[in-house]
Amino acid sequence: MIIGGAGLDVDFSLESPSGVLLVDEYRRSDGLHTVEPTETGDYKLCFDNSFSTISEKLVFFELIFDSPQDDEDLNGWAEMAEPEEALDIKIEDIKESIETVKSRLERSIQMQALLRAFEARDRNLQEGNLSRVNFWSAVNLSVLLVVSFLQVYLLKSLFEDKRRVWM
Repeated sequence: MIIGGAGLDVDFSLESPSGVLLVDEYRRSDGLHTVEPTETGDYKLCFDNSFSTISEKLVFFELIFDSPQDDEDLNGWAEMAEPEEALDIKIEDIKESIETVKSRLERSIQMQALLRAFEARDRNLQEGNLSRVNFWSAVNLSVLLVVSFLQVYLLKSLFEDKRRVWM
């Protein structure tokens, strides 16, 4: 997503480790791509602004990996807890609900980061518009003042008596 800069567009490409072009977009301001990793290795992301040599852009991007990763902290506590009596809720159920809460919290964090990026882009756009509006308002005000002084001068010159009186 382009947060700031002129035009709010950029080229984007994604290549696999073997060099196969997976995604290729031109002059987009935002995008969402889902790629299944079929190869091991380094994938290449490219944000290209070469078509706009004068203006720079501020880009926000986020990589989200949906593959579950085992946390040692979550697995470690289950080994230490040994129930003394049979309970209605099993440790596996607790682990499952903790994993669900964890994944939902991670998704919430990702959504908040995305919303912050949207807010930053909109704020940059609004600040740019504010400076333009202020500039043209100042130009209009100065033209209005010049025209008003010119009108006062012309009206005074119409009623001014230019004949000389000799005494």
